[in-house]
Amino acid sequence: MEITDTQFEQIIGEALDDLPKKYTNSLDNVVITYENEPNAQQRHALKLRCTETLFGLYQGVPQTNRGSGYNLVLPDKITMFKMPLLAASRDSEDFKKNVKHTLWHEIAHHFGLDHKRIHELEDKNLSH
Repeated sequence: MEITDTQFEQIIGEALDDLPKKYTNSLDNVVITYENEPNAQQRHALKLRCTETLFGLYQGVPQTNRGSGYNLVLPDKITMFKMPLLAASRDSEDFKKNVKHTLWHEIAHHFGLDHKRIHELEDKNLSH
């Protein structure tokens, strides 16, 4: 399966549109971008072994950690990684599902949710 960068951008946009508005409308100072693969610095920072990969990455200051001094800062960044998502997907529908799931996961980090809470909310918020 091959997905062009333009198609990947469109799929990310559709996934964003399909996520619950109570989260997407509250995104604050966030840019969503994509790369083919995690780079060496990202892999090193996350201590990923050569057999491990990453579908998405949130980098920034979660809303729950922002205080009165939070201003004049670069946007938080959510990066979606195309090639690992493709490798994990059986077909285009599975790819879209994996993109949506990954995007939700990274947006949840923006709101300060840990993995346990993210998994508790996943089925409820993504099952429509």
